[in-house]
Amino acid sequence: MNTQRKINLSQSFVTLGILVVLLIIFLVEVFLGGSENTNVLMKMGAMNNFAVVAGHQWWRLFTAQFLHIGIMHLVSNAIIIYYMGKYMEPLMGHVRFLVTYLLAGVGGNLMSLAFSADRGLSAGASTALFGLFGAMTAIGLRNLHNPMIAFLGRQAFVLALINLALDIFVPGIDIWGHIGGLIAGFLLAIILGDRVMKTYNPKWRVLAAAVLVVYVVWTVRTGMIINF
Repeated sequence: MNTQRKINLSQSFVTLGILVVLLIIFLVEVFLGGSENTNVLMKMGAMNNFAVVAGHQWWRLFTAQFLHIGIMHLVSNAIIIYYMGKYMEPLMGHVRFLVTYLLAGVGGNLMSLAFSADRGLSAGASTALFGLFGAMTAIGLRNLHNPMIAFLGRQAFVLALINLALDIFVPGIDIWGHIGGLIAGFLLAIILGDRVMKTYNPKWRVLAAAVLVVYVVWTVRTGMIINF
């Protein structure tokens, strides 16, 4: 039993590292004045479209995914990140998993930038989390011959749909960020492949890379137009 636990932990240490970082940053938020304090969130890098475009603070696209607004926001994201990570990290490999997680978070915030003209604050790891949903869906589609991997892919897709449906009825949720993360994660998984299962045909990987480039250029351009 102890040996099995050690193996599982060693296979998902990046996932555990992400959770530790999220907790530490949340504690810093609380120490500086509270995780729901707009001044604290702004100083620590929450998403604010006007600051990104007019203030040229593009780093917020990256930093916002590490901040959370309230303890339940952190806990709910952390639980699903752990669940997804313990299956996905061994499949993708540590580096691919981390790159997908981080870049999908940025991709989600880019979609939010393109479709939201308000000057409010947004934050949270859910853009990256939806990226994991998208990535697992792509991996599942490529490995339909493997019942377990195919099941995880279908489960991830269903979880994404359920959460997107709930987003419609919950005020203050950045649904565009979630959709963007889902798309970015799906494309990144096709491009990067995985460590132990089948990868996509090179033609599909090139196509996914081209679509991702178009996605980035389009969201940046659109975001600059509507938020300046």
